[in-house]
Amino acid sequence: MTAKATTVNSYLAGLPADQRKVLSAVRDTIRKNLPSGYEEVLQGKYISYVVPLSRFPKTYNGHPLWYVSLVPQKNYYALHMVALYGSPEELAKVQAGYKKAGKRLDMGKACIRFKKLEDLALDVIGKSVAGVPMEEYIRRYVVAKSK
Repeated sequence: MTAKATTVNSYLAGLPADQRKVLSAVRDTIRKNLPSGYEEVLQGKYISYVVPLSRFPKTYNGHPLWYVSLVPQKNYYALHMVALYGSPEELAKVQAGYKKAGKRLDMGKACIRFKKLEDLALDVIGKSVAGVPMEEYIRRYVVAKSK
C-alpha cells in the first residue's frame, strides 16, 4: 500500500502501527517547528520538507531543495537534517543539545539515525528545524554552490 501512496497521510496509513507511531511523532515535531515557506511532500518513502521549486528553481538536480527528510530504513529510522551539513554552528547546537539531554547522537554528515523514538531529543530537533528560515537556507545554499 505504501508504494502507491501519493500523500504523506496515505503513506503513514499504510505503514505498520509501530512505524507509523514513530514517524508521526517526529513529523509532528517537525511540523510544529517548521518555518514558513517550506512544503511537506512525499518522495517515495521519504517524508520531506523542501523549498518549493516555485520559490527556488535553480537546484543542482531540478528537484526541490531538501531541508529535512524522514524515512524508515530496514533496521533504523533516518532523519536527514541537511542544514546541519553546511553549518558548523547549527551542528554544534544539536550536539550540545543531545549531550545535555543525555542522549547518544548517531549521526553521519546530515543524517541522524535512531532505532526508537526515545533515542531522539525531540526538543533539540524542533529547535534545529525552527532555526533556519527558508530565505536563510536558500542564501546558504547559493553561497555553498558558488564556492
